[in-house]
Amino acid sequence: MKAYERLIKYTKHETASDSSVNASPTTPEQLLFAKALEKELLSLGVTQVKLDENGYVTASIPASKGYEDCTPIGFIAHMDVSAEVSCNDVKTRIVSNYNGEDILLEGSREYISPKEYAELKNYIGKSILVTDGTTLLGADDKAGIAEIMSAIEYMINSDMPHGPVKIAFTPDEEIGSGAALLNIEEFGAKYAYTLDGAGFGEISWENFNATSASIGIQGFNIHPGSAKGKMINASLIAAEIINMLPENARPDTTEGREGFFHLINMRGDVEGATLNYIIRDHDSTKLEEKHEALRKIVADVSKKYPGACIALNFSESYRNMGEIIKKDMYPVEVARRAITNLGGVARDYPTRGGTDGARLSFRGLPCPNLGTGSHNHHSVYEYACVEEMDKCTQMVIEIIKIYSEKG
Repeated sequence: MKAYERLIKYTKHETASDSSVNASPTTPEQLLFAKALEKELLSLGVTQVKLDENGYVTASIPASKGYEDCTPIGFIAHMDVSAEVSCNDVKTRIVSNYNGEDILLEGSREYISPKEYAELKNYIGKSILVTDGTTLLGADDKAGIAEIMSAIEYMINSDMPHGPVKIAFTPDEEIGSGAALLNIEEFGAKYAYTLDGAGFGEISWENFNATSASIGIQGFNIHPGSAKGKMINASLIAAEIINMLPENARPDTTEGREGFFHLINMRGDVEGATLNYIIRDHDSTKLEEKHEALRKIVADVSKKYPGACIALNFSESYRNMGEIIKKDMYPVEVARRAITNLGGVARDYPTRGGTDGARLSFRGLPCPNLGTGSHNHHSVYEYACVEEMDKCTQMVIEIIKIYSEKG
């Protein structure tokens, strides 16, 4: 089965994760998808398959006879999708022989335009998989799962000689906990790759250092008719803090390795308010500078409003896996070689986000990320290129071949 056909099938599973739930997986739909993937792996002839109590699907494919001493290599993708956009009742459509013009999303009358998404021009003459514009596609990261599955199917059916191959499909990556409960020792790979977004040929071995910041503001409410000198409006204080952060350090004003403060939600009234930010930077020193800038803002506002109680708390989400990968670039070199062997152009891409691979790298499993031929994730404008997904499937196969070389 082609990777894009699997992706279409997987979109029927509504697998958004839920950050408000303290469980693994955080949603029952992910567990249902995990059971379907377990069944599919068994149907392909993979005998060593496990679905654990936390919703992780792992599989081990023993080496071919004579290849037992080859380096064990793993491939990982996540089962959940973002909850930012609906994943319910996904309706897909293939735009064949794409002509370079705007693509109409028929359910919403919106368009995916190369004027806004320039990478579309790379796919002229190819087939583009889109939705009707009312949901996301879920290629982040069901495209990665589909490509791994299709590669495994080829490897088994072709009797391709290979070393040990390990597979993992994880829950809850979108909320930052996808790699937390993967048993790395039991998984058994020396190196691994996540397949998670971006175009074929893109290799991400650097990602953001990431923290979250919460600001709680306690004000004082009183009847507005007698409020002079007494009322402390927590929501106005929250607005003041927001306006004190630099405009040129937001997601919509930055690119490349430029970091940002991103206000993800705010709630409040006169008596109390909360602000929740995610803070990102590839450079750990610059990330700490952002922390210090926010501390100073809170301190200054606290002095201005001594009757208010303002609390700032930080929590770490993940770190830049480049700190680990650059110590041993071999998995990156193998990926570059595999992409080149397939006629592609390998491109290092410092991702403006994080992957399961970031956490896994710091837990002792070096794990760069590879593209899946899909774009515009977390939005109704998400799409995948059929031919690029085939290339990504071939890339997985080529990586296995390289790790299985002798001598």
